[in-house]
Amino acid sequence: MNIPGEIREPFARLFGELRPKLHRYCARMTGSVIDGEDVLQEALTKAFEALPNAGPIANPEGWLFRIAHNAALDFLRRRAREKAFADEDPDMIVDPANPTVDRQAAAAGLHTFMRLPVAQRSSVIMMDVLGYSLQEISTTLDTSIPAVKAALHRGRHRLRHLADEPDDRPVPRLSNAERLLLEAYIDRFNARDFDAVRDMLADEVRLELVARTRLNGRKEVGTYFGNYSRVQDWRFVPGFVEDRPAILVRDSDDPAARPSYFILLAWKDGKLLTIRDFRHARYIADGAELFVL
Repeated sequence: MNIPGEIREPFARLFGELRPKLHRYCARMTGSVIDGEDVLQEALTKAFEALPNAGPIANPEGWLFRIAHNAALDFLRRRAREKAFADEDPDMIVDPANPTVDRQAAAAGLHTFMRLPVAQRSSVIMMDVLGYSLQEISTTLDTSIPAVKAALHRGRHRLRHLADEPDDRPVPRLSNAERLLLEAYIDRFNARDFDAVRDMLADEVRLELVARTRLNGRKEVGTYFGNYSRVQDWRFVPGFVEDRPAILVRDSDDPAARPSYFILLAWKDGKLLTIRDFRHARYIADGAELFVL
């Protein structure tokens, strides 16, 4: 992609600064911190593709949020998760500022946000979680201020009811085979026996060090373990992120603290096929549903 450095570099810096904020939006729109990261990366790609022909961008932050919003909608359509909702009443009056409602929205789990229609979800996230104004939301979502007010009113009302409902979802479980593979990887990693860890790799293994780099094949991925051998701030434990088996990473000096990031693994015929490590994208653990085995 041929983008002059004087345009690309400031934009890349801005995206880096906004990445955690953009992820909070995408995660709540998709109901998953992991899917939210996928949408965020898709939005970045689309933004860089559009940049050469975008001309002067008066509000780069709003422009990026608009792209992220559209990428989230595309994701929802692809997954057939978008629900039909009635047109909003343009005469609806927005709720007055209410700190209790704001706290409910900010603290609501990702699963809860997914139970709001898309228009309500996006408006509540942008105002009550991210702190944008009605005008900013209207511009980003390309809708009228009365429609935003209506979506906020209905979304907040729904959140109040959802806050009182019990979460009856089952706790995720691993099969014995999955547990054995995950625990073997973790035990070898915690013992710093990286040669034994390398023996678990498939020849075509792929690594994504999110927000940093991608590596392919046993030789390239082998350098990743060398980097871990030089730092001491980690201890792995098995668990789940949302409903996906994962390695939860705790601070070795504070093992009781909430995991600061996680790693996803995928296996094929007993060999490790993919590694997705969020060490350099720790914002993704914000609001994630983490379960320790």
